[in-house]
Amino acid sequence: MADARSSLASVQRHALPLNGHSGDYDALLAKAANRQFILLGEASHGTHDFYAARAEITRRLIQEQGIDAVIIEGDWPDVYRINRFVRGLDGDASAREALGDFERFPLWMWRNTVMESFIKWLQNWNTQRARAQQTGIYGMDLYSMYRSADAVVTYLDKVDPA
Repeated sequence: MADARSSLASVQRHALPLNGHSGDYDALLAKAANRQFILLGEASHGTHDFYAARAEITRRLIQEQGIDAVIIEGDWPDVYRINRFVRGLDGDASAREALGDFERFPLWMWRNTVMESFIKWLQNWNTQRARAQQTGIYGMDLYSMYRSADAVVTYLDKVDPA
């Protein structure tokens, strides 16, 4: 019981309240300043509140701290389609279309309204910047190993056929 009280007291000393304002994240962003890597997690997959908070924090990191790459827990070929969209490289006419490759698990983690809104915002952000100052978005998972391998071979066929 003493351990539980000690843990609760520690949380109470360090916790920062969230009141639904953008300023809620000021202290968190101050701690993230000048870091090479910033990792954002969530307590559960599929919770709108976590997704919305993560999107808001990520927007602020891009705007205020110049973050130039967002790497998500998504299948990298699927996310690279989003990257091409937000950087105006080719393909899709809308953020919803850019999310079109998310057809398998975990479809709902990324193909949702919060992510669609974030992608629209990032595409708009990037249109106001030179290519070298744009922020990219990339996936780090290989849920579809064969599709990922095919994407690598297709890329190599273009840039280094030998």
